[in-house]
Amino acid sequence: MSTSPQPKHVPAGSTDSELVRTPSGVLVPAVIDPFHRALHRVAPSGLIGQTTQTAGMRRLEAISGKTVGAHHLWMGQTHVPASTASANHHHGASETAIYVVSGNPAFVFLDVDGEEPTETRIEAGPGDYIFVPPYVPHREENPDPDVEAVVVIARTTQEAIVVNLDGLDWSGVDLGTT
Repeated sequence: MSTSPQPKHVPAGSTDSELVRTPSGVLVPAVIDPFHRALHRVAPSGLIGQTTQTAGMRRLEAISGKTVGAHHLWMGQTHVPASTASANHHHGASETAIYVVSGNPAFVFLDVDGEEPTETRIEAGPGDYIFVPPYVPHREENPDPDVEAVVVIARTTQEAIVVNLDGLDWSGVDLGTT
């Protein structure tokens, strides 16, 4: 019986002093705790509805600090019922990426870069991506009278920052909001 050495999986730039050996014998960076060494699956039945909400929509949390121990990422679903508009809101310092799964939602914001502020609508459909920069007041609308709009959202924070606002103008935006 020959004994072959355990494979050494070492990230580029690591030194032996920065590594620990797992029970299975693999060397991993010492800063990675056991919970963060494996992939985590969140099934549809595991989505959490107890997250910050905005009137006119329902957010479900999938990937976050609560669900998988994420440190810098929040991801989930947003459902906007037929013939509904959400309240105006922003997501603090977090960048938000949106992927349209179903329906034809519209994303509304106040374009302030022209001569006059202009309420602007971005019409979207399945397969489209939308980027929402930090602090930008906006709302989601679903003009379809019959079909719910479903989108997947990802944010650059592990928690769902939502600051509800009275309007789309920037007067309600506090840049100190996380």
